[in-house]
Amino acid sequence: MKQSGIFAAALLLLAATATAAPAFEVGDCVLFREGGIGLLLRSPSYWLRGSVVAIAQERRLAGHCPDIGKPPSGYTHEDWVRLAAAAPCVESDAAVRAVDVLRIRVAVDDWETPWSYQHGTAGWLFRGEFLDQRLHRGGLIDCDANWLQACRANP
Repeated sequence: MKQSGIFAAALLLLAATATAAPAFEVGDCVLFREGGIGLLLRSPSYWLRGSVVAIAQERRLAGHCPDIGKPPSGYTHEDWVRLAAAAPCVESDAAVRAVDVLRIRVAVDDWETPWSYQHGTAGWLFRGEFLDQRLHRGGLIDCDANWLQACRANP
């Protein structure tokens, strides 16, 4: 399976398990984390913290994933934005289908993002943005519930 196929399978699995997502309620503290991987040398961990302001169940078509043409380690921030916008997605015609997705609207409280490629991989969090949305305190972002984890309001 191509590396983009592995990523597509992971996105579809996340979407397909939306009903198994944490049971968030309005007002809950949520956290999106990125990085922190590695066995001996851990990469920096970047994050976004906020509170749930709305929850919605949506039916979406899991269509074809975009072909980025390089391994995930070489993806740019724009590549991640493109893949996230296509989520949930699949690799074959036979796998295309409608899926239920639990979407969460989050009021942003705080964040830590890399500001250059030397600070960390350009991923979903980069240069003060979550995907293609500029972060600011109190700003609202919309994301899949499976991308989030529960947290304490003041760690």
